Amino acid sequence: MAFAQMPEVEAAAVPADGFLLDVRENDEWAAGHVEGALHVPMSEIVARFGELTEAVADGRRVHVVCRVGGRSAQVAQYLMAQGLDAVNVGGGMLAWHAAGRPMVSEGGQPASVL
Repeated sequence: MAFAQMPEVEAAAVPADGFLLDVRENDEWAAGHVEGALHVPMSEIVARFGELTEAVADGRRVHVVCRVGGRSAQVAQYLMAQGLDAVNVGGGMLAWHAAGRPMVSEGGQPASVL
């Protein structure tokens, strides 16, 4: 059985006004994240699915990100199965940071990727 290629976009290619879903854990989020992203840890996706569908009620593409791209690929696949337009951010937050994309942290320390 062949599997379809997971839609993926490079961190540098995510539109500045694109909708970003961060599925990392709370400590990872606190260390550094994209301002304006929706934070729903992977383990809470099913329970909090309604929040996500409300956030993208306008049909916007969901750019799913984690640290390196493994968890986000699984979540993107789940979202696609639910009928959402979802894409994995290849390389995750490590690639985002390496591309020089803006990040913020909780507590004012310099943003970093755990």
